Parts: sequence; structure tokens; C-alpha cells
Amino acid sequence: MNTLNAQTMTQLSYLVAAALFILGLKRMSSPVTAVSGVRWAGAGMVLATLVTLAFMTPTLNMALVVAAILTGGAIAWVSGKRVAMTDMPQMIALYNGMGGGAAAAIAAIALYRGNEHSFAHLTLAIIGGFIGAVSFSGSLIAFAKLQGLITKSVRFSGQKAMNLAILVIVLILGCTVICGVKSELPLVSLFFAFSLILGVAMTLPIGGADMPVVISLYNALTGLAVSFEGFVLDNAAMIIAGMVVGAAGTLLTQLMAKAMNRSLGNVLFANFGESSGASTGTMAGSQKPIEASDAGVMMAFSQKVIVVPGYGLAVAQGQHKVWELCQLLIEHGVLVKFAIHPVAGRMPGHMNVLLAEAGVPYDLISDLDEINAEFDTADVALIIGANDVVNPDARTNKASPIFGMPILSADKAKNVIVIKRGQGQGFSGIDNALFGLDQTRMLYGDAQAAVGQLIQAVKAAG
Repeated sequence: MNTLNAQTMTQLSYLVAAALFILGLKRMSSPVTAVSGVRWAGAGMVLATLVTLAFMTPTLNMALVVAAILTGGAIAWVSGKRVAMTDMPQMIALYNGMGGGAAAAIAAIALYRGNEHSFAHLTLAIIGGFIGAVSFSGSLIAFAKLQGLITKSVRFSGQKAMNLAILVIVLILGCTVICGVKSELPLVSLFFAFSLILGVAMTLPIGGADMPVVISLYNALTGLAVSFEGFVLDNAAMIIAGMVVGAAGTLLTQLMAKAMNRSLGNVLFANFGESSGASTGTMAGSQKPIEASDAGVMMAFSQKVIVVPGYGLAVAQGQHKVWELCQLLIEHGVLVKFAIHPVAGRMPGHMNVLLAEAGVPYDLISDLDEINAEFDTADVALIIGANDVVNPDARTNKASPIFGMPILSADKAKNVIVIKRGQGQGFSGIDNALFGLDQTRMLYGDAQAAVGQLIQAVKAAG
């Protein structure tokens, strides 16, 4: 096959791959078609990879390329199969960081060969390399925080000024390379070293409660970095795929920030979200416990029960037990619905995936806007491992850090049952006013075990 035909076939294949990426992403927007969407996008990636390998110039490095792909694919397959749903956010952070690191590596190669590239290519390589390096190191810190390897947010006086100084140094180094100074090893290496340091310095002060937004932001940055490096390599598939990921990540970041009623700047620079922060809640009453037997009878004789799942459910892996409980209630003639907050769990869609894994029908699952008006007519709101997303302080307490954040209106239900391990605070580190309300009762214990007790109580109620 001559060179012209090979280029035509390559570009056509990249176009098909890009179409598969876009269609796959579209199908991922619905739980019903999400699995097929992942497969479509995966097929696009396989196509792009095979075409690149088939038409690339044969080199001595071909064996290394294939070996790297096979090794990376094997590691991803095994880790993807073994990772628990509760650890999915940190896996996403880790894999996203690898994407940013790969983009930075492509940029590094281009910059070390600076004399071989035009001014435009050097500029794009600098921008993509900077974004990719920041995403790489920042994602690794996010992974470490979610994994519990870093348990405290690092904050000190003058931290923002230090970060600004690092950014200025990076910009000076980048402009120096772009403006024609010979790209020797020390100069380019310093550029990437300070870019990596900036990613670490930006992420260390951010508390755990904000990590989902940070991961989403770094996902968008990785997409942009890949797209910039696609221009450097004149690779259409990389350009389109990077743009799609960047756009999707940006929209997701905006939606998550909106769901928390906070700007992205507030997330990055306000130092909120520390899980060990001081209590600033307004819980007026005391927490009142309830026995599982009494809670089960209450739900069995209800007309309507709304279940609000949270991260505690994911930790306990109790989704199958919850669906078993709900099936029993439905058999008793109870109307059961699930209410999902946009930032419930550790990433968007976390709770939806858990419930889908347990076999919960999609038509029983509603988001915040759809379900909030129904809490007024609910006999019981069953909160399982959720905390901040049902805190009424967000509506009433202007002094609360979460004031203005849209919440699920569980406090408007006639009765509220909260399954919780203990009397600790939520991930934002503040008390929950819901727990002290007159209609709220606390069922303490592991979510899976507590729901198992509720199942027995409902069965006993006949």
C-alpha cells in the first residue's frame, strides 16, 4: 500500500474511531445504555490503536510498544476486575493521572527535540505538557487522599503566594523554550519539574470532601492535554478524543460545583472540605436511637418510603440487602423510591451504579429535582450512609459552610430513619441538623447488618 493510501486509510479509521467515542459517550449518559456506551468507546480506542500500529513506520521499538500495550492492558484488566466499588473514585483518579502523564511524556519528547518543531508545535507542546504534568501529579495526590495514604490537608501561611510563584516560574521557563532558546535537557526538565510540583501544591490543601470535583477537573485537564499533543503529533484521533474528554470533564465539573452551590475557585482555593474540620452545625435536639424491629414495622405499614443511599452504603456493600428490603416492602404494598443526590458517594453516578449492580429498576431511581417534591408525602425517609446531602442547614443556616447547597428534602418526610455507624460528622466535618429533629430516629450499625435486621423485622410484621 503506497503512502497516500495509507494516510487516507489512517485518517478514515481515526474518523470512525472518533465517531465511536462520541456515540459511546452519548450512550453513557443513560444507565440503560451505559454498558453498551463503554463498549462502543472501547471499540473506538481499539480501532485507533490497531490502525496506528498497522501504518506506523517499522522501527526497532515496535516490540517495546506492543509489550507496553499488552502489559498495561493486562494490569488494567486485572485491577479493574478486582477493585471494589468503594475504591472506584481513586482508581479513576489514578488512571486519569496516567493519561495526563502520557500527554506530558509526549510533550517532553517534542520539547527535547525542539529544533525539529515549528514555533506553533512548540507552543502547543508546552501548553499540553504543562496541563498534563499538573493533572498527573495532582491526580496522584487525589488518589492518595481518597485511598487514605494522605489523611490531612497540608496548609500553611503564604501557600497561595507560593503556588503563584511556582506558576510564574513555569510560565517563564515555558516562554523561554518557545522563544527559541535551545531546549537543552536542564531547561525542559526544570519546566516539567515545576509543573509537577504545582500539581502537588494545588491539590494538597484541598479537603477530601472536594476530591470528586478535583478529580473531575483533572479529568478535563487530561483531555485538553491529550488534544494539544494530538496537534503536535498531527493525530486526528487524539485531537478529537481529547476534546471530547475535556468537554465532558468540564461540564461535569461545572455540574458538580453547581450541585454543591460553590464556584470552582472556591473549591480550589477556599480550603473547605477538610474531613476533620470543626463542627459548625446547628443540631438543636439530641440523636434518638431506634431498634431495627420498630423501624421495620414502621416501614412495613407505610404507604410510601423514599430511600436515600450514600457512601456508607457503598462501604458496607449493602446494596443487595437494600434491594431485598425494598422488594419486601413492595410486596407489602408500599410505594418505594430511591433518591440520588448529584454528589452522593465519591463521584457522580456512584450510587446509580451501586443500585444497578443490585438490580434496582431504573424507574425507581430519581434525582434531586425529580424526587424533592415527594418527601412531603413520604411516610418514611430511610437514609443509609448519607449525611451532608440531607443536612437542612444548607437551607436555613447562613453560617454553615454548606449553606445554599441543594439538598434532598428528607427532613420534610413524616418520619426519618438514619442508618449510621456512629454519631460522627459527615465528610465535610459538620454536624447534621437532620439528626436532631423530632421525627428522626437513628439506627446505629453497619449498613448491611442494619438492613438485614430491618428485613427480618418486615418479615415478622407479616
